[in-house]
Amino acid sequence: MGYSPSMPLAPVLYFDIIGNMKSKDVVAALGALAQESRLAVHLLLVKRGPEGFTPGELGARLDIAAPTLSFHLKELQRVGLVRARREGRNLHYRADFAQMRGLVDYLSEKCCSLWVQECGADCQAVAARTTRKSA
Repeated sequence: MGYSPSMPLAPVLYFDIIGNMKSKDVVAALGALAQESRLAVHLLLVKRGPEGFTPGELGARLDIAAPTLSFHLKELQRVGLVRARREGRNLHYRADFAQMRGLVDYLSEKCCSLWVQECGADCQAVAARTTRKSA
């Protein structure tokens, strides 16, 4: 994904663009999502897609006070899971899908690496596992 003038320039952690995501970045992102309100904000932004929501829309949908919502949005931005863009006087927040995919990729990168058979796309061993029936 290249730069476009409508994309804000912000200090963002880019997870796994060249396979170098650091475990401290993973811990920070998971820590941010380990809070109920922030998780709800992120999930709602994921559902909304690239259009995102204004803080007022988010607050109304989630019944979160503006100062509290602002705190949670800043934390999600700090770890790179949420981006903001300005449209006139309004801010629109959206999930950063590349960051989210990078986090998931990092968590599943070594899937089946200790398994003796190849791993498929769904992180299941390709060859069927044999089951033994007990007598």
